[in-house]
Amino acid sequence: MRRSRGPRRSPTSTTARSRSGRSSTCRRCSSSVPHPEVAEVFGAQWPRLVATLRADLGDLDLAEDAAQHAFAVASERWHADGLPGAPGAWLLTVARRWAIDQARRDVRWARREDDVRAALELPQRDRGPISDDLLAMIFGCCHRALDESARVALTLRYVVGLPTASLARSFLVSEATMAKRLVRAKKKIAASRVPFEVPDRDLLADSLDDVLKVVYVIYTQGHAAPTGELVRGDLCDEARWLAGTLCDLLPEEPEAWGLASLLAYTDARRPARLDADGEVVLLRDQDRSRWDAEAIAAGRRLLARALALRRVGPYQLQAAIAGAHASAPTFDDTDWRTIRRLYAVLARLEPSPIVSLNEAVAAALSEGPESGLALLSPIAEELDGYHYFHLARADMLAATGERGAARAAFDRALALCENETERRTIARVAAERTP
Repeated sequence: MRRSRGPRRSPTSTTARSRSGRSSTCRRCSSSVPHPEVAEVFGAQWPRLVATLRADLGDLDLAEDAAQHAFAVASERWHADGLPGAPGAWLLTVARRWAIDQARRDVRWARREDDVRAALELPQRDRGPISDDLLAMIFGCCHRALDESARVALTLRYVVGLPTASLARSFLVSEATMAKRLVRAKKKIAASRVPFEVPDRDLLADSLDDVLKVVYVIYTQGHAAPTGELVRGDLCDEARWLAGTLCDLLPEEPEAWGLASLLAYTDARRPARLDADGEVVLLRDQDRSRWDAEAIAAGRRLLARALALRRVGPYQLQAAIAGAHASAPTFDDTDWRTIRRLYAVLARLEPSPIVSLNEAVAAALSEGPESGLALLSPIAEELDGYHYFHLARADMLAATGERGAARAAFDRALALCENETERRTIARVAAERTP
């Protein structure tokens, strides 16, 4: 099941995406799902079920197998009998029974049958809330002992529930390659004894940064993919769902709300980013009437919730910048001076050449291209391999009338850019700016 694109409710009730999809085939198993409401249940229950089983069993593979079995049985039974009154409990019961049976019959688990049975028969009142299990799963999948690609793959597979085939398509690798990546990641979890637990309060901030970064990377992969299809809406939707889930699970963490706000504001522009032919429409040329007003309103509410906690962080600042863009009726009405000031604060809080690049662009648009070029000089060497740097520099040079230098910068951006859709846009802009 894939997210559909229209505005719907998400975990925070303030972001706008559902976990139901357009297809009647369950993403978790190969069985056909007979009704949209059943697909909705499958989408909502997968992360909770896997997280609870992993906490019970202490093994991610067995938890995944048990969950898949439960979904396969449900797709047949519910087709005939209809939805049970408590579908989550129904799925958990089926999965637990299968896990006990598997522990008895499979040599891999036979030695642990008593442990498995004891864990699964633990009274519910002696267990933590399911939300704790899900949060522990998220922190485990995003642990810094794993490399970034492993964190992203594990989170999408086990927290979101994307099947391996869908993951492979999203990252333009074969299904076999993605399966091997997941196996390696799970071996790393075992070898490094990665804990699936919510960090203590004094360690939470650093660990939460790791989690938020994974969610942000997933969104970025969907918003501007380096290769293949430029915009992958399913990944954008998954990232927004994850951000909303973190807000629900960690309501006192302002940066979780800040990230959710940033993604909502940014995603509001998605309907206007490509034209009817699939070509990129630059921000200055976008039809702002096509921007998603509900997503903008959600971004505003989420940012207000973050700021009310009175601990400003990088994601909140980026959300404020995105909000400044969203509030401008036209490109020319954008408050570039405020945006530059916000980037300057962000640069002090979390120095980065990318932040400096964005500050330079805002300076060029608020004070003139010479100001922007002056800010680019200190980061030129560090960002020489980044095509957006050369694209920004080319635009500023063209604005000063230095067409030859601008053309060379456009050529450098073209040489570095790997996405064919984006390459066509760069070539078109270069022809317009340096005739």
